[in-house]
Amino acid sequence: MKLSGEPSVRPSDRSAAMPKLGFWSATALVVGNIIGGGVFLLPASLAPIGYNAILSWAVTLTGALCLAYVFGVLGRRLPDAGGAHGFMRLALGDGAAFIGSWGYWLSVWTANAAIATSGASYLTELMPGIRALGWAPPAAAIGLLWGLTLVNLQGIRAVAAVQVVTTLVKVIPIVAIPLVLLQRLWASGTQTFTPFDPAAITAGQVSSGVILTLYAMLGLESAAVPAERIRHPERNIPRSTLLGTGFTGILTMTACCAVIALLPAAEVGASQAPLSLLLSSYWGGWAGILVAFCATVSAYGALNGWVLLSGEVPAAMASRVELPAWLVRRDGRGVARVAVLLGTSLSSVLVAFSYSGSLSGVFTFAVTVSTATCLALYLFCSIGALVLMRRGTIPASRRLAAASACAVLFSLVAFFGAGGMAVAWGLALLAAGWPAYRHASRRARRRWEGAGERHA
Repeated sequence: MKLSGEPSVRPSDRSAAMPKLGFWSATALVVGNIIGGGVFLLPASLAPIGYNAILSWAVTLTGALCLAYVFGVLGRRLPDAGGAHGFMRLALGDGAAFIGSWGYWLSVWTANAAIATSGASYLTELMPGIRALGWAPPAAAIGLLWGLTLVNLQGIRAVAAVQVVTTLVKVIPIVAIPLVLLQRLWASGTQTFTPFDPAAITAGQVSSGVILTLYAMLGLESAAVPAERIRHPERNIPRSTLLGTGFTGILTMTACCAVIALLPAAEVGASQAPLSLLLSSYWGGWAGILVAFCATVSAYGALNGWVLLSGEVPAAMASRVELPAWLVRRDGRGVARVAVLLGTSLSSVLVAFSYSGSLSGVFTFAVTVSTATCLALYLFCSIGALVLMRRGTIPASRRLAAASACAVLFSLVAFFGAGGMAVAWGLALLAAGWPAYRHASRRARRRWEGAGERHA
């Protein structure tokens, strides 16, 4: 709740001087955060729904591009709004902005648990001995989380350097998968594909697949959320968002669908490393090892960017007196150290408590919760774009109106597909943030009223 006369942001003399990301680093942040562990482990989660997954991907890619366009236009029209939080606040008010940002932060640290799990899954392909020890895979996932946290504590320049290098490595196997697909089409046509059964295509299965495929596209907003850390946001946010989303969306969809089309569903569903399984089946064992290496690097790169957001989001919310002030404190490198450590600790707890002997089970659970909590931000920003156009805050555009309406519909479809358990977890976690918001607001009110009395 915004109080009359109360500043909405705690001033910081260092904010303008903090290091920022340029176009290529911002694009690497988007691409790196989208291509995380999802594409490497997702086919195993999608295998039970068969060809429904292809339609799920078509829906998700369309919705993701619409969302990217909405974020891009809002970033260009409102470069000083403060990113996604500012878009929601201008359009829907402080309460909706808090819920959207809180849900996004929940999505970030739950996504980190899923990404770390995926990296650990592929690490077992490189080091099979780990698989025999029940405690080793989750321990590796947690170690992966904390290793990238240490990188983030070195500052944003270290984050940017790791992000660019790991992004270049992670696209190698994703580009290789379409080559396998073309090779099989050239040699045998569609005869090598898993038989298609039209009767197996159902709206419910497609909707269930959307919540999983959307997870693989989470990160498209990565340049728009920490807008204060992007150089020339009015130019770099829309360019990096649209380029990163389009490039990674097409590659990721092709890779996932190729695995499902070329291998038996039961074999894919039982695999801890489905992309390695596909490439090793066609090109030999060396290709599987290469994919396992690239997937592990990919998880490191994605975690690198997501850990950054796990600190920036609550720090930005605390600067707007929506969370306790200790979350906004930054060290000499400009790192919100306490916020980063808190996010990583929560991710570690999720990995530890949800581990049930199957890494893919942990992955699917974390994916559904992460995506369900992120949908609040997507939905509110999309509705916000329509509201801001109606008010005349930004110029009206048929293209933006159509993209926003499509993004709203897509967000609702994804929410429906999340299932009762994920929705229940998502709503419970969203509600858990409200007491912290009210407490921070009351403290801000008392400080403001006290300052007014002293001034009088």
